[in-house]
Amino acid sequence: MEVEKQYDFAVIFKALGDSTRLKILEMLSCGELCACDILEAFEITQPTLSYHMKSLTESGLVIARKEGSWTRYGNNEEVLNQVRMFWEKIMEGQDDCICKEGNEVGKCVI
Repeated sequence: MEVEKQYDFAVIFKALGDSTRLKILEMLSCGELCACDILEAFEITQPTLSYHMKSLTESGLVIARKEGSWTRYGNNEEVLNQVRMFWEKIMEGQDDCICKEGNEVGKCVI
């Protein structure tokens, strides 16, 4: 499984480590939404939503697109796919796994 682009998975998983942001990503799985639509689903202020959207966009999970005076948000399918592939790789183990570099298979060196 070859990853074409390197992503900062620590930043991505930090962004995923919040239930509000997870719900936003789930909402965006249905398609683009403007901030006002997202805000209606939560009992938070607009500045708090902006904070969450900044985290999601800076991590690369969400793409922001200006449409007139509105900003529309959508999931970045490329990044989400890379996260899925990364997760599958660490769940399955690979021949090129970091734990196998220079070690006998199955023996951990700490």
